[in-house]
Parts: sequence; C-alpha cells; structure tokens
Amino acid sequence: MRYRSITRNGDFARTYRRGKSYVSPFVSTYVLPRRNGGVRLGITTSKKIGGAVQRVRARRVIREAYYAAGVDKTKNVDIVFVARTATTKVKMQKVAQAMHAHLAAAGLLVP
Repeated sequence: MRYRSITRNGDFARTYRRGKSYVSPFVSTYVLPRRNGGVRLGITTSKKIGGAVQRVRARRVIREAYYAAGVDKTKNVDIVFVARTATTKVKMQKVAQAMHAHLAAAGLLVP
C-alpha cells in the first residue's frame, strides 16, 4: 500500500471540523496537520454520487490522481478527499488538475 488510510470516523470528523478545505467541481479536499505519523489519506464517496460502480470508480480516480500529484511524504498531515457528482463524469486528468491545485495551495507538494 502506498499510503496509510484514515479508518476511524472520529478522524474523518476531526479533519472535516478543524481542517482547511479546498473545493472544486470535481473533488473537495480537507487538510489537517498532525504532530507525527506521516501522511494519512481518506476518501469519501456518498450515495449521492451514484450506485456502487460509480462510487468505486470515483475512489479509484481520486486514488490515481493522488499518486500522480507527488505529495511530500515527510509531512505529518491527514488528507480527506470527498468525491463530488462530477467526479464520475470526467477523466482522471481533470480530477488530477483540481487535486494538484488543492495540494499546492496547502503546501504539500514536493518542491
């Protein structure tokens, strides 16, 4: 596995509540600094996105866009990506562009 997952509901809730958010039509990003532990990633897809096939595709597209972004692994941060309805209708490159802009604004990309 190329990243550590956020698995507990409380960690997701804390990131939503206290984290900095970045929004685009394709994906919403929440970033919350931590004391230690490296980068943890969470991906959320609600039933508003569509059926199971669309939700799985949205998660897969977000995961691949994250890999392509080149996040600095030395940061200690929780990142939660929330799929939006447009995520399933566009190519991965559009999601990757939006995600790259969010991660750059958060200062998480490798210089």
